[in-house]
Amino acid sequence: MQTLAIVGASLAGLSAARAARAQGFAGRLVIIGDEHHRPYDRPPLSKDFLLGTITSEDLLLETDDDGLQAEWLLGGGAIGLDAASRTIRLHDGSSVSADGIVIATGARARKLPALDGLENVFYLRTIADAQGLASRLVPGARMTVIGAGFIGAEVASAAASRGMEVTMINNAPVPFTAQLGQDMGDVVARLHLAKGVRLICGAVIEEFNTGGRAVTGLTLADGRHMETDVVVVGIGAEPNTEWLEGSGVELGPGVLCDAMGRTNVPGIVAVGDCAAWFDPAAGIHRRVEHWTGALERAALAVQALLDSNAPEQPLKPPYFWSDQHGVKIQFAGHSAGYDRVEIETGDPQEHSFVAVYYRGDDAVAVLGMNQPRLFTKWRRSLAASAPKPAVKPGLVAAAP
Repeated sequence: MQTLAIVGASLAGLSAARAARAQGFAGRLVIIGDEHHRPYDRPPLSKDFLLGTITSEDLLLETDDDGLQAEWLLGGGAIGLDAASRTIRLHDGSSVSADGIVIATGARARKLPALDGLENVFYLRTIADAQGLASRLVPGARMTVIGAGFIGAEVASAAASRGMEVTMINNAPVPFTAQLGQDMGDVVARLHLAKGVRLICGAVIEEFNTGGRAVTGLTLADGRHMETDVVVVGIGAEPNTEWLEGSGVELGPGVLCDAMGRTNVPGIVAVGDCAAWFDPAAGIHRRVEHWTGALERAALAVQALLDSNAPEQPLKPPYFWSDQHGVKIQFAGHSAGYDRVEIETGDPQEHSFVAVYYRGDDAVAVLGMNQPRLFTKWRRSLAASAPKPAVKPGLVAAAP
């Protein structure tokens, strides 16, 4: 392989570049990104960076030891791909041809069209998003967070710590259910209530009230009305895969891959938030939108790209963490389909405990709040018991 192109100057893209060099690739390495920034860390955007305790320089992921010797094409990004010739079309009209391609274009915040163009409405995905929102964290001001996912919850925590009046609106009866299940979702909800965040669940927003170019309030379907000074929308993310339509790369809930990141096109792999890897244990493709997935899976995908005989390896259970109101929340595994949760230690009322999720006799996930040591032991146990790949999806994916 002479040329390797990585589309996406993200954590996943940088991890793939590092893996390629570490695995002996000595050819031309091209990294393409739509932002002008070199790869940076996104999790702190809703935490320390938003609160101003770290700077943009602290977010940069590259180190002096990387030695990537890469060509960086930033500030435009890719707009199309001819998979047959492995030619990437760029925003400025130029193109890059490569022997191997890593797709790492990530995901973007899902938008609410009704709020387009309003100056006090924010999403949180980039440095620019966080910089714009930070100036709105004013003591006594009113913030409405739409969506009680972890990004919204972290922003709510940061805003409450600044003395803002915060309301989180969720359409489900219990927040965080998709990630944690109903019982543990309720535990995290009570943490927010204890810290003064108003939480409205099972709600439907009927109307947004605007004045000039700003949202001034909103009305719920049950007739309740609330005024606001700033709105943060955190209703999930959508994979950046539109540029691949018609390319020959198979798409679904993301870029469809086997359990090593190979797409249906030889010589093309995908990693990070845009990639839907096949989960042999569940028999489905999953997008894993977590920092550790972008970090760890890139090495597997690059190995598959550089070595057509690379053996499949068990995937580590997904892991994520969140800091809310001074509590460190850690989660590993998949909670879907669990039938019971057992508290191993601590007290959920004190927001310091470890809970293990079971499906039958098998532990399938673990949640920790302010219990990092015991949580880490359980996380390692889950990884050790992860099933080996036994079923492969119908993808043709050998690298040349």
